[in-house]
Amino acid sequence: MEVELLAVTPDAEKLIERAGRTCYMSQDRISGGSASRFLRMLISRGHLSVLEHAYATFRVSGISRAATHQLVRHRLCSFSQKSQRYVKEREADFVVPPSIRANQEAMRVFDGFVSASRDAYIRLIDLGIPKEDARFVMPNAASSEIVMSANFRELRHVMLTRGSKQAQWEVRRLAVKILRLMKQQAPNVFFDLEVTEEEFVEQRLPETS
Repeated sequence: MEVELLAVTPDAEKLIERAGRTCYMSQDRISGGSASRFLRMLISRGHLSVLEHAYATFRVSGISRAATHQLVRHRLCSFSQKSQRYVKEREADFVVPPSIRANQEAMRVFDGFVSASRDAYIRLIDLGIPKEDARFVMPNAASSEIVMSANFRELRHVMLTRGSKQAQWEVRRLAVKILRLMKQQAPNVFFDLEVTEEEFVEQRLPETS
């Protein structure tokens, strides 16, 4: 799986600070380094609506349709996905779950199934069946590509739900990759979200006295 950051709101943290300080009419306190402390205070207090002013857009490739079906349930995000209706899948790739790859017999079963699925698809296309109907034989393992845009508040929600220990392994891997990218772009917005040694997302708010 590859995750590419296509775009992000310029000076996102400064924008969020300006929006947040409007709530408190404290614009006079803005300085060169004021955003860091102010944003961390807002997040610690649960004042997350101001994060909706900043956006990021990602292109994700090498992801299964099983995972994208989970991802598109986040309806506050915007998505554009490779269409099996218009794009031929003659050379389709397939995502293999680690549990299957680690089991030799399971791998033989998987390879046999996806090979038969690809052969059936090609045969249907050669018989003149439209791509939109031939795709019915393609499995959830089929590799796809999707572009996702979301505001920072929704990104935090995606990271926490899809990056949790209980989440499916592939979409969890995506959440981890997105978090690592966003920590570089807006470290004070995502300061409390961490990637654990086990490679899932955990929220660690600072202790308050």
